[in-house]
Amino acid sequence: MEKNERIELAELIFPNIKHDREYYEKMYPERNLPEGAMVTRFGPSPTGFVHMGSLLVAFIDAIYAKQSQGKFFLRIEDTDQKRSVENGIEGIFNDLKAFDIIPDESPLAGGEYGPYIQSERNEIYQTYVKDLIVQGYAYPCFMKEEEIASIREEQEINKTKLGIYGHYAVDRDLDLEEVKSRIAAGEEYVIRLKSPGNANNTVELVDCIKGKMKFPEHDMDTVLLKKDGTPTYHFAHAIDDHLMHTTHVIRGDEWVSSVPLHIQLFQILGFKQPEYAHIAPVTKKEEGTIRKLSKRKDPEAKVSYYEEVGLPIEAVKLYLATILNSNFEEWYLNNTDKKIEDFTFTFDKMAIGGTLFDLDKLNNISKTYFSRKSGEEVYEETLKYTEKFDQEYNKLLKDNKEDMIKFLSIEKDGDRPRKDIAKYSDVKEEFSYAIDSLFEKENFSKLDSEKTYDVELVRNYVNTKLNLDVTNDEWFQTVKEYALENGYAASPKDYKKDPEAFKGHVGDLCEAIRVMVTGRTKSPDLFSIMKVLGKDRINERINSFEKSQK
Repeated sequence: MEKNERIELAELIFPNIKHDREYYEKMYPERNLPEGAMVTRFGPSPTGFVHMGSLLVAFIDAIYAKQSQGKFFLRIEDTDQKRSVENGIEGIFNDLKAFDIIPDESPLAGGEYGPYIQSERNEIYQTYVKDLIVQGYAYPCFMKEEEIASIREEQEINKTKLGIYGHYAVDRDLDLEEVKSRIAAGEEYVIRLKSPGNANNTVELVDCIKGKMKFPEHDMDTVLLKKDGTPTYHFAHAIDDHLMHTTHVIRGDEWVSSVPLHIQLFQILGFKQPEYAHIAPVTKKEEGTIRKLSKRKDPEAKVSYYEEVGLPIEAVKLYLATILNSNFEEWYLNNTDKKIEDFTFTFDKMAIGGTLFDLDKLNNISKTYFSRKSGEEVYEETLKYTEKFDQEYNKLLKDNKEDMIKFLSIEKDGDRPRKDIAKYSDVKEEFSYAIDSLFEKENFSKLDSEKTYDVELVRNYVNTKLNLDVTNDEWFQTVKEYALENGYAASPKDYKKDPEAFKGHVGDLCEAIRVMVTGRTKSPDLFSIMKVLGKDRINERINSFEKSQK
């Protein structure tokens, strides 16, 4: 068609589009940001919840925007209405908020570059498609589904590239009169890209993570607008990223195959192309094989899982940071007073291949997180968790606040604070001995030792030798003296030299005390526990142990 015919066609298809593209260019001016500032976006579909792979993308978007003094916005990409669910936007926003990932601009927060829901921007997309028709880069295609299926079948038989291109694009050169006639007859149509590409040519992308990549040039007549006038994702993202002035598109590497199309769209639209950073997929090791983390198979893929099991949000974010940059973990372990925000993330430290999601490693990082919290902080955070997920234990925590804070504070000082808690739900398990009613309920049932322990030896020590108003070193000295007086070696080393001369060693005596006081063979510092309990409660527990052995 000649240009005047293309103008007539554009007006026929879009009679209600009154603005031109220059109108929107003025409506969405360049952002006033410092040089080097990144503008990033998280663009989920409103399917109701955010999965771990998407959360990682949003986390990265927020990190890079904040550290560069840029902007991070949430854009709801609902061009596929079939996938949308009721309250899907609120679900996404709440999941992000739970992880303290707060967009600077969003459908709920607003902003100068909205609307931030693609279905509310249809007129903008149609304006740009109208211009592409005038420029000769788009056309109406009347092909029915059966025709397209037949073409696909032929291509599969001939083992040629699948899609609508070349001579398969039967409607790309229809004359104006035929197009007008078919529209007048009520035939449905989509608007396709009239691709100027040639698959024999090569296009390049320097990806922020993967480096230089080469692709065959895009030559498909891809759909730009569907029959109902809504855009495809590919077209909408190009318009939105341009008008919202996105500088860096950070996304999963399942989008790598779309790069040639996206490059071509930016070129024919006359837009500056954003930087692309394609993230390695989040994977899981299962029975010796590695597969992609699945929303259907893996509970940990759903972000609500972490709140439910009691993993601190900050600990999950610390783990995401280790995925984001390979040098973060070492930095975090060496900087006990620092937070994620104090670290400078870079694209060159991001993984190119698959990223293994390791719950064991997450738990270890969470233990480090808890080890840096004061006993009072752990108490208050656990209290909040149990308000929602364990109300019975929540009441016990409130009734035993003073003691619980003391127990949770044991071995918090020093170079090697204890690391026995990975989740808020672990507090009840690890510190069940801290609350008398829980301790009595367990009745030493969790004791995993088959040894026999001398109750009278321990009871006599508590009643005749134990002084809770001394230092830890002084206390241990009295234990060694008592051990020697009762036929035990003062150290394991002495016992090993002549085991026949002793009943055991001081460690055996300490283990017996620990078992009767806590119901387990391992615990935080024993003397600190006994100081919180006091002699009366210690004696009650010795009596309980004696009864449990009969």
